Amino acid sequence: MFSGLGALGVAAALAGCAGSDDDGSSGPAVAAGAELALKSEVPVGGGIVLTDERIVITQPTEGDFQAFTAVCTHQGLLVTSVEDGTIHCANHGSSYDATSGDVTGGPASGPLASVEITMDGDRILAA
Repeated sequence: MFSGLGALGVAAALAGCAGSDDDGSSGPAVAAGAELALKSEVPVGGGIVLTDERIVITQPTEGDFQAFTAVCTHQGLLVTSVEDGTIHCANHGSSYDATSGDVTGGPASGPLASVEITMDGDRILAA
């Protein structure tokens, strides 16, 4: 009796780890005005991945901040890092331009969707 429930729990846990067909277009669910990060937390030429918010914020050149959905368009998993002007998804090797969100390496099927942000002093806010 309990082995059936254990198997159900394992199946549910595995389902939570599976990728989806999400293309990232649904975008993050963050309230307008919510503080996402401080400008000082986003390195020039790099960026940060906000996993809870499903947003990646980049700073391609000093003072130029961009934001995109952090959902890779390949299988709906989250991108993993931003380095040297490229957003990386280590799950299957996709990469994106940190300025535009355009695909620079597959198997991603399309660009990362832009996310509107605003600045308030040193704070980066959801628009």
